[in-house]
Amino acid sequence: MTLPDNSYRREQGQVCQPLRTDRLILRRPVAGDWPAFRDFMMSDRATAFGGHKDLGKAWRTFASELGHWEIFGYGMWAVTRQGDDTALGLVGPWTPPDWPEKEIGWMILSDKAEGTGIATEAAKAAVAHAFEGLGWETAVSYIAPGNTRSIRLAEKLGAALDHAAKGPAADTLVYRHSKGQADV
Repeated sequence: MTLPDNSYRREQGQVCQPLRTDRLILRRPVAGDWPAFRDFMMSDRATAFGGHKDLGKAWRTFASELGHWEIFGYGMWAVTRQGDDTALGLVGPWTPPDWPEKEIGWMILSDKAEGTGIATEAAKAAVAHAFEGLGWETAVSYIAPGNTRSIRLAEKLGAALDHAAKGPAADTLVYRHSKGQADV
């Protein structure tokens, strides 16, 4: 008889609360964020994130974002500006059972939000929460080769390329965040 894997069971009430920064609110994603996610995943901008221009795959990917919260009590937050609940991106902890390590991921859904510092501001808050709120000792960011914007962000956050670490795909770059790094 095989016993169930209880390593992904969360304690009752263990749900991350929204985070606030100077300009942003990072909140749990909701079904109403689907159009922003869908539009991003159906665009050429999503290539580095597994963008597939396949509506069914995009829907299943978004459903996994919502499900991650249900299973673990945390996940990637929807990033919004204070006073405007429109999802501009997804940023935060990501730990599916087939991932080699705990990840801090990010994607900016809105092309108008790119280059505004939103990803940096949100990712700093997410990294700090992973270490302080979730008690992580280390985290990684998995980045597709050639995704120069994500590489720059990881380096800006103080993460370093970890050649010894394994990514979810053979060619994935692994940037390691360490507790106490940079100014997170």
